[in-house]
Amino acid sequence: MEKVEVFILSGFLGSGKTTLLQNILNEEKELGRKVAVVMNELGQVSIDSNAVSENTPLKELLNGCVCCTIQGQLEVHLQGLLQDYDLDAIYIETTGVAHPIEVLDACMSPLFADQLFVQSIVSLIDVNRWKERNSLSAQLQMLLREQVYHADVLLLNKIDQLSEMEQGQMIFEIQSINRDAKCLLTKYASVKLDDLRTIKKTERKPHERAHVHLDLKLKTYVHTFSNPLDLDLFEDWLRKMPDTIYRIKGYLKFTHSNHTYLFQYSYGTPIYLKELMNYKPTLVFIGEKLDPQWMKAEMEKLEEESMKVE
Repeated sequence: MEKVEVFILSGFLGSGKTTLLQNILNEEKELGRKVAVVMNELGQVSIDSNAVSENTPLKELLNGCVCCTIQGQLEVHLQGLLQDYDLDAIYIETTGVAHPIEVLDACMSPLFADQLFVQSIVSLIDVNRWKERNSLSAQLQMLLREQVYHADVLLLNKIDQLSEMEQGQMIFEIQSINRDAKCLLTKYASVKLDDLRTIKKTERKPHERAHVHLDLKLKTYVHTFSNPLDLDLFEDWLRKMPDTIYRIKGYLKFTHSNHTYLFQYSYGTPIYLKELMNYKPTLVFIGEKLDPQWMKAEMEKLEEESMKVE
């Protein structure tokens, strides 16, 4: 089954996210692809939702930021879209104050993570806002920097309002924070869909599998377990795991209990909640430059060692 592409559109207030969304939706329409949109607004009313045509499935998240108060609502909306529509792509336009890691975390529910493929985190930068960023609070300056650091594609928007010397200086500043991202200079957030993709498939014969090259800065890994884990071994692994793993969430079964546990890990703190439902034991990992082969080997080793302890 083909996975549904997900594009996360990030960027500070007024950077041009809705204009970008309109441009890309027009191209998607020309390509005849089936897409849906999730729009997040801090207020009670979504002004930007008028930019989405009536025949495009739209879900709105109002009165909060997807990265904090309404993560669960996003998961519900994504699951509903996957159940109700046969989609090629989902576009998530975040609020201007959303943190990229938190948004990606909300997208990767273990209930449907294997149905989605996050193509890229796209961060738009209003060049004038970037120039004047020192006038913002320390917290907002850090957010701007984080939106740049965790992006896969960076759009320096409204670039025509800068001189060539200013453009060069800004590109240097941006790339000193994130040299791995694709960096594009834009006016009116004018880009093509392929500009937002971070995956390349080589040409292949019909009987050959695609060879995929990923250069996402933030990556995800999904693992489903066949057997319960030993809790002590699992927590020992958590203590020793790389600090580039930022989030883990999912469902686990342990050898000491017949129950299923909802597991969440962030900022160094693991949380276990006993579940009434018998969910498939699956964990989703989110981190920087995750190596899927290494992760798979680690989880299989953990499972094998748990069986020996039992």
